[in-house]
Amino acid sequence: MPNVDTQRLLETTLRDRFGLEALRPLQREIIDRLMDGGDALVVMPTGSGKSLCFQLPALAMREESGGEGIGLVFSPLIALMEDQVAALRAKGIRAEFVNSTVSKQERLKRYKRLAAGEYELFYATPERMEKPDFRAALDQVPGGVNLLAVDECHCVTKWGHDLRPAYQKIGQFRLELGEPITIALTATATRPVREDIRRVLGLSEDEMPLYAAPVDRPNLTLRATEVWDDKDKIDRVKAISSELGGTGIVYFTLIKDLEEMVGRLKAAMPRRDVEVYHGRLPARERRSVYNRFINARPEDNLLLCATNAFGMGVDKPDLRFIVHAQIPGSIEAYHQEVGRAGRDGLPSGCELLYAQEDLAIQQEFIRWQNPGADLMMQAMSAIEARFTEDDFDSDDLRVMVIGKGHAHGMGGGIMDYVLIRLAELGAIEPVSNIGEDGGRRYRFVRTLDDDEIDPAQIEEKHQRDLLRLLDVVKMTKSASIPAYVSEYFGL
Repeated sequence: MPNVDTQRLLETTLRDRFGLEALRPLQREIIDRLMDGGDALVVMPTGSGKSLCFQLPALAMREESGGEGIGLVFSPLIALMEDQVAALRAKGIRAEFVNSTVSKQERLKRYKRLAAGEYELFYATPERMEKPDFRAALDQVPGGVNLLAVDECHCVTKWGHDLRPAYQKIGQFRLELGEPITIALTATATRPVREDIRRVLGLSEDEMPLYAAPVDRPNLTLRATEVWDDKDKIDRVKAISSELGGTGIVYFTLIKDLEEMVGRLKAAMPRRDVEVYHGRLPARERRSVYNRFINARPEDNLLLCATNAFGMGVDKPDLRFIVHAQIPGSIEAYHQEVGRAGRDGLPSGCELLYAQEDLAIQQEFIRWQNPGADLMMQAMSAIEARFTEDDFDSDDLRVMVIGKGHAHGMGGGIMDYVLIRLAELGAIEPVSNIGEDGGRRYRFVRTLDDDEIDPAQIEEKHQRDLLRLLDVVKMTKSASIPAYVSEYFGL
């Protein structure tokens, strides 16, 4: 337990810097652990206050150190990183970030200020660990790194649902920093994932104990209903929205299926304001829909039809219902998405509409997410032949690599994931300009060696992803979804 002076400092910082009067019980336990010099592994749903668990102690540690030191945050999610930094700045907290969207000139300016100790919190993508200029700036920070936060830490491990290879090096990087107090955070982590996170970080369970929020929330009703066609789905969405009222989300796997269903949902529910959100909308339109959703009042009867591009970092307390119109790809994804409902503690409903034919869609989606070695090398060859000087997006490569017949069909979606995987390997990197359709643009960085792409590893991950989908099918047929999910995560 921190001493009286430290407790008083935490209370003052919480009130004066964050505008809050009290911490939630689990937040208090975690922050006390860090202020006592211990490490922590945190599993809490999005929107439950994970970020404060490292932001508050980072500021308090800096204050205790006479204004020296910095809180370093690794996050793989560029949009969420930028949103968090903007929110911190709005509170007068000196925070900054560096990722691939920042120009070289601006990046060097930020590194100079980082080295001078001007920032209290600094966010970076894990790939920055390998950049000499970033490491040189960190080495010069007065007081060094007081606190290391590894956000979305399930990306550390191949057993997680979203491996980021750069995160595998974070344990060694932590040693080079002098083993600062470390907090690793995620919304979802099974027992094998938690064990691997500790292994990568070089910490034992005793050194990095688990702090986890309960998976089962009594105010949420979780159920799965078998449906036979789109008419059944529309009938269920109409019934749920009529029963619960207020704001709701209907999740789809594919954009084309979402767009086909929106008109029918509008016709079936003329009193509902139906909005659409997916990753291929222009950025301005996505921001506009997001703002309408966040500011919607219960009486507005807003229904948002979205892909899983919507939701990360969203915290709307009065979300009354969530419907999965197509089966999600993993228990982790399902748990994150239903966890956005009913955060005000009032009764809320979550229904998964299970149609056998939707399994094929999710299996195809999993295939996209695990592009083969041959396709990745073909894409790399096309990039080197045409785009070493110009930026590009997946549409530019589809016709060159896959062919015109697949440019907008089921085969086309795989190219988005080819580029994501090539970026993870450091062969290309995202650029700040986003295409008119909201798609990410990239630039060439370096040539790949043949042995950098391992077909066996790709197939191993493909099989793991298929097994995760099988777990979802089992969940839909279980006697109790909350009990099944709790057992799945081992919590």
